[in-house]
Amino acid sequence: MGRAFEFRKARKMKRWSAMSKAFTRIGKDIVMAVKEGGPDPDSNSRLRAVIQNAKAINMPKDNVERAIKRASDKSQGDYKEVIFEGYAQHGIAVLVETATDNNTRTVANVRACFNKTDSSFGTSGSVVFMFDHTCNFRVNGEGLDLEELELELIDEGVEEIFEDEDGVLIYAPFESFGNIQSYLESNNIEILSSGFERIPQVTKKLTEEQMADVEKLLEKLEEDDDVQNVYHTMEESE
Repeated sequence: MGRAFEFRKARKMKRWSAMSKAFTRIGKDIVMAVKEGGPDPDSNSRLRAVIQNAKAINMPKDNVERAIKRASDKSQGDYKEVIFEGYAQHGIAVLVETATDNNTRTVANVRACFNKTDSSFGTSGSVVFMFDHTCNFRVNGEGLDLEELELELIDEGVEEIFEDEDGVLIYAPFESFGNIQSYLESNNIEILSSGFERIPQVTKKLTEEQMADVEKLLEKLEEDDDVQNVYHTMEESE
């Protein structure tokens, strides 16, 4: 198995945010998708993907419909995707993805997380190159021949396909998302969820004490309402 498989396996075993935080993240994703491509999922592929993700975390249909209606209101502010970079203690690179309607607030909050944990808030471009930006799909594997599927998707940029208890996972470079989504939909392969991840090219092993130092920063960042995802180069144990 490749890096995507190991990354996924390690992260699955780690702490995940509370369901309310997951709903908040999906709500922001809906706003950004609607603002970008309109409220009709049939003609808005990004919104279709977000709705699939909402189903995957059991977000009530009413919540999804309300979020789409709110996002369609011209008075609804927009969220911008902003990335922050820096280093936690012990030389661990940290990449923070946010969705914010107030960049000044978000910068201040993220900077404070780094400062309060003896970490270093970095400049744009300081660590992003250490991560591969990937897209992923989780599909229903019933009746699928994985070898055949992989051969079909190689031309679309797919780098890794593997199966676990959640279904079949497909990983590819970020820019392949649209082509893969189109292939899966046109071939009636059920997409259970999809998204983007940043996989560290190299990870660093720490002692338990050192890991605890890094976790302090990660926890503070994940608690912030503007933060969507946090990635790092610390090696994670299962």
